[in-house]
Amino acid sequence: MIYDFIVVGGGSSGAIMAARLSEEPSCSVLLIEAGKDYKNLNELPDNVKKGFALDLPDGSSKNVPNWQYTGYRNKTNKIDIPRGKIIGGSSSINGQIFLRGIPEDYDAWAEKGNDLWSFKNLINSLNRIENDMDYSGDFHGNNGKITVKRFPKSKWSPTDMALYKSALERGYPDCPDHNSPDASGVGPVPLNNDGLLLPDFRDGIRISSNVAYLSEARSRPNLTIKGDCFVRKILFREKGSNPVPVAHGIEVESENTVYEIEGKTIILSAGSIGSPHLLLLSGIGPKKQLEEFEIEIIKDLPGVGKNLRDHPTVLPQYRIRDDFPQEWFGVPDRVCLRYTATGSKLRNDMIIYGNCVLGNADLGRIGAHFYGDFSRKQNAGSEAVSETEDLEKDLLLIWRARVNLAKGKGELKLNSVNPIEYPYINYHFLENKFDIKRLREALGIVLKLVEHPSYKKWVTERITPDDDDLINEKSIEDWMVENVAHGHHISGTCKMGPEDDRMSVVNQYGEVHGLKGLMVADASIMVDCIRANTNVTALMIGERIYELMQKSNKL
Repeated sequence: MIYDFIVVGGGSSGAIMAARLSEEPSCSVLLIEAGKDYKNLNELPDNVKKGFALDLPDGSSKNVPNWQYTGYRNKTNKIDIPRGKIIGGSSSINGQIFLRGIPEDYDAWAEKGNDLWSFKNLINSLNRIENDMDYSGDFHGNNGKITVKRFPKSKWSPTDMALYKSALERGYPDCPDHNSPDASGVGPVPLNNDGLLLPDFRDGIRISSNVAYLSEARSRPNLTIKGDCFVRKILFREKGSNPVPVAHGIEVESENTVYEIEGKTIILSAGSIGSPHLLLLSGIGPKKQLEEFEIEIIKDLPGVGKNLRDHPTVLPQYRIRDDFPQEWFGVPDRVCLRYTATGSKLRNDMIIYGNCVLGNADLGRIGAHFYGDFSRKQNAGSEAVSETEDLEKDLLLIWRARVNLAKGKGELKLNSVNPIEYPYINYHFLENKFDIKRLREALGIVLKLVEHPSYKKWVTERITPDDDDLINEKSIEDWMVENVAHGHHISGTCKMGPEDDRMSVVNQYGEVHGLKGLMVADASIMVDCIRANTNVTALMIGERIYELMQKSNKL
């Protein structure tokens, strides 16, 4: 069988692409997912289904199905990179923060040659995703597939309220709706879990792209979903007299068998690591790199794997009293502070969270915060267990101070021609002086916020950075460079742009430059990382690419 569309990756964008494409009865659609396909809620493991009831009280993801990538923060300093290896992708294992980018993020994409992606052009796609239970109007959706709710103050923890009061007293504005276009300040975080509508929020369901979109689409006869299928590369027709290579299928491995599947259009939605990795393995990327690994060059695209974006983050930790009410554990984000750094022209370029968790008081072990560290080497897949689970646990207040629009860029490159060997990833965090300056200021803000009287009842001591780390500007920066984490928001590695932008990989329709039958639709096409958590925008990309395919009669 030759499918009309093959979608590679059933994550945030891919599940939406497959579901929307299958709304066209005449289109045959195959969705390929490397992780397990859970066909209904009853099959989902509780730590995936609930979101608010994970295996550990702090929301850590013991046994969460994820790719267990590793990379480098900077230089030779390693960091774990969890990405969802399961139907629904990272929307099935993430922190459920449903935060949009601000209008300037999308308008900046438009200014770089992607006029169809301005905020004005995207608002309908953003609204179409959500069913906001708190707000309505032009800038909120109330009929979408994903429930959005914020914790009311009556359900804030003591430290949530302390952050709110401390920030207000320091002059930051009250922000009841962080998804309002002009929002800034301190207030409740929008979340995609229907538990906030229930008497006990722990009874809720995480609304992933699988739950929201595929659950309705599975009964369609024109949609086929295959889980536990690993895509090794994209297949192209012999060039012959045709100067433009044409993608015609994929090479798949499942149950130790390698075979080919044919499709008229291949859509990569494997994420900001998987999509560029597949392009490189298939002969699409920087010519020099492909020649180094003796891969046949299908298309020289120097931008593949470049422009890697994320949110550099530091994690100050405090010990809290043993009698802190542990019923507040399990939901990592209820309140956040967004603000503009001193001297910055980038509005809301910073964000701060402060959450109480149960974990080991060792920054090295929780550097991947809320996902645990990996006890087994890469490729261990979904069976790996966090090495922290047998360690003595402490009650901790862990802050996340984050640059929400970094200037620095990272990169992804091949490590091997073997598809199962993961690529080299380096974030190159804090190699940009402006990023260091803003993050240092954010750390200083955290140190002042925690001095508020509301924290005094619960906070007993600072664990990290210690006093020696805070001696002077250099010692602070050394601590940050050594301990900087990512925000789990890797993006931009197949960035969108006009063909005359040599570092762009796809046009604004998601079509790979210089090829036919091959598209990318996921967070990798972001021009820059948005000033927010990336999941809403990844979902929106699925909606928007489908919408553009409709408008351009490409279905």
